[in-house]
Amino acid sequence: MTQLDHTHLRPWRTIQRRVSRKIRVGAVEVGGDAPITVQSMTNTLTSDAGATIDQIRQLEEAGADIVRVSCPDEDSTAAFATIAKAAKVPLVADIHFHYRRGIEAAKAGAACLRINPGNIGSPARVREVVQAAKDYGCSIRIGVNAGSLERELLERYGEPCPQAMVESALNHARILQDHDFHEFKISVKASDVFMTVAAYQMLAEAIDCPLHLGVTEAGALRTGTVKSSIGLGSLLWAGIGDTIRVSLAADPVEEVKVGFDILKSLGLRHRGVNIIACPSCARQGFNVIKTVEALEERLAHISTPMSLSIIGCVVNGPGEALMTDLGFTGGGKGSGMVYMAGKPDHKMDNEHMVDHIVALVEARAAELTASELAAAELAARPAAE
Repeated sequence: MTQLDHTHLRPWRTIQRRVSRKIRVGAVEVGGDAPITVQSMTNTLTSDAGATIDQIRQLEEAGADIVRVSCPDEDSTAAFATIAKAAKVPLVADIHFHYRRGIEAAKAGAACLRINPGNIGSPARVREVVQAAKDYGCSIRIGVNAGSLERELLERYGEPCPQAMVESALNHARILQDHDFHEFKISVKASDVFMTVAAYQMLAEAIDCPLHLGVTEAGALRTGTVKSSIGLGSLLWAGIGDTIRVSLAADPVEEVKVGFDILKSLGLRHRGVNIIACPSCARQGFNVIKTVEALEERLAHISTPMSLSIIGCVVNGPGEALMTDLGFTGGGKGSGMVYMAGKPDHKMDNEHMVDHIVALVEARAAELTASELAAAELAARPAAE
């Protein structure tokens, strides 16, 4: 079965990404033509290395490209070295106010430091942190939040606003540039979607560094997902954004899942099975809602990009199946049609169709993985003399 690619038929789906310079967070490229990365943050005590490593493992399995770890005290940076050695993805050390935590985290193996240069003390202290970043190969994320803007900016603008956030970000960027440091990205986050989007739009015009997107303190799983999808989706659709974090008051693994779902919905990055399903109605030939719930749970381990349509009846089912790698359309009388690569292939009874679809997806994923490995091995062979 060939994997479908309808990109050439959909020029209206093309997103022109903003041109930004490329930096590195450990082995991961951010900006330029690099894929948009998905991040999350641990919520364990960093001083508890074992618990933090366990959570990082869960985030890695969910597909996180980069993980941020808070370093509020010396015990945290002391544990960071153990955590960084165990992690398979690059770690960002989250630093607030105390410059020595930044230096310690850089030495301990941080791939990136999340700081505001203006908040960590005198020019001499900033210079020490920047030098540590240079010495140990760290990049830096300037993290501006509407809730923690400098007093001078709040007094001048009267309240948090996009203009104040962007001015703060550019002031911090200038400090790094004055130290001949350019391996940085910037975020300008607010809990207000309108303020967040406006700030990123302004910042995208003002500087060419990579941008880290996020609607901060977005809320619980459902409401936070909606707010983040609106805010991040608007920016990504406009081509703005090089790495994202969905901030949810929920299990950090959910942040990664939602992040990939946002990218997947815009065709910017594909991971796992994209299930296209109808909302169900009286025409359905099987219980669509329960079927999709079962498939989402049983296919969560698949990371290979693939599309699957689950439609309850023949009104839209065949048309949706034409555009997906696999599909099932209800046909009544206790059975439906299985589609392979957009074409009707065979019938399957409703009772066994979940098991059957899972087996088809797993087989296809194994086939694609084997094909990719073979191609990689072929590319790695030295050219014949």
